Amino acid sequence: MATTLTLKSGTSWPDTWRRCLAAAPEAFRDDRVLNLWNASWQADGRTLPATSPVDGSPIAGPPRLDGVTAHQAVRAGLDQHRAWRHVPLEERRARIAATLDALAEHRELLALLLVWEIGKPWRLARADVDRAVDGVRWYVDGIEPMLVGRAPLDGPVSNIASWNYPMSVLVHALLVQALAGNAVIAKTPTDGGVACLTLACALAAREGVPLTLVSGSGGELSQALVRAPEIGCVSFVGGRDTGAAVATAVADLGKRHVLEQEGLNAWGVWNYSDWDAFAAVVPKLFDYGKQRCTAYPRFVVQRALFDEFLAAYLPAVRTLTLGHPLAVEKHEDPYPRLDFGPVINAAKAKELHDRIAEAVDRGAVPLYRGRPADARFLPGQDTSAYVQPVTLLGPPPSSPLHHAEPFGPVDTIVLVDTEAELLAAMNASNGALVATLSTDDRSTYDRLAPQLRAFKVGHGTARSRGDRDELFGGFGASWRGAFVGGELLVRAVTRGPTGERLPGNFPDYRLMP
Repeated sequence: MATTLTLKSGTSWPDTWRRCLAAAPEAFRDDRVLNLWNASWQADGRTLPATSPVDGSPIAGPPRLDGVTAHQAVRAGLDQHRAWRHVPLEERRARIAATLDALAEHRELLALLLVWEIGKPWRLARADVDRAVDGVRWYVDGIEPMLVGRAPLDGPVSNIASWNYPMSVLVHALLVQALAGNAVIAKTPTDGGVACLTLACALAAREGVPLTLVSGSGGELSQALVRAPEIGCVSFVGGRDTGAAVATAVADLGKRHVLEQEGLNAWGVWNYSDWDAFAAVVPKLFDYGKQRCTAYPRFVVQRALFDEFLAAYLPAVRTLTLGHPLAVEKHEDPYPRLDFGPVINAAKAKELHDRIAEAVDRGAVPLYRGRPADARFLPGQDTSAYVQPVTLLGPPPSSPLHHAEPFGPVDTIVLVDTEAELLAAMNASNGALVATLSTDDRSTYDRLAPQLRAFKVGHGTARSRGDRDELFGGFGASWRGAFVGGELLVRAVTRGPTGERLPGNFPDYRLMP
């Protein structure tokens, strides 16, 4: 008989919220979070209702500003920028280092907020916090030579990011941008993470780091956060539709920009035999339900190897564990170790279910579907945001699953017979952030890898965004503007010699590091 699960002691949303009120009373009220602008916390904006993807229960919603107030916040951010850019580097380093110490002190609470707000399993939520802290420490320790001959921008950096990595992508970027001498502005993601970001920014603001954190719809705030003349650089992480609009705006204005957009990252299999190694990596590719910009939702497989591929893939995918990230057998038990929990919301789950059904109706072959009975849920909980892992063979060209990233636990497989077909299928989305080719022959890899339109290509191993000195970017429609990572992140948000051409993917040139 299955064991009845219960919520781990001390992890409920009310418990988590009380801890936020105690940790940063200046940024939280009993019934809402506040916006941070003009160096103070403001009880403005219309607070929208929000629910947790974990169980559908109410949580804190974003306090959405109107466009007029957003412009006021940007102008105040410029005033902060003009003061901060003259603060000596050693003082900036000390303030960022103190912020990192505070983030580390509140590591558990920040991770718990990520669980409730965006559905991350505990292991991955803590890793998100740790990557932010450890990554920025690397810059604190090594920033000095990166700034030789460089100066802060003329205005603050505006950050618009997706919801999936609030700490290791967004907070990491904010703190490095500030370390380089810029005031920074961030919009909270529409779909989740507002409380986590509010707490992180509160800890930084206490140390005198010039942050602005506002909420609102992208359409209403874009005039301020993207087009305002005060903005020195726009940093965007998100989908291609929104990214295209941002790209058009920054191109029209000639504004510095870093635009990371999605692509269909593909894993190719050609003349390959190390199936034990492949089987070991399959479950890891489902971390956080493939809700990552560097997830691999597409396998392109040599037809002659399909039987061996399935023999390795199917047993591996059957080991996946999912469910409520805080459900345990006894109140005092450790956090459960899950591969993933819910997707970001019930609407996204419905979209995925509809796209899967549509693809099957049009000819895709379902090879695997996870069983709801195997998931770990609390008795009677809302499970509308959960999606079981699904694998489809041959998604039809008319399906979005054929050419776009699903951003959920859905794998698609395409069979090919020639190297030309392999390359065409792996390049289906006109640019990607990462790709992998599994082949026994190194010369085959060396010949084919340069023809893949992905910024990073692995030889039988997954590639990731990377940390510290690892560069990151994209080709084709997956990236526009300056590349980042390591020293390039600092170069992207500082001014160098007159006429400098930054490494990146720009409308009129592409320059590799």
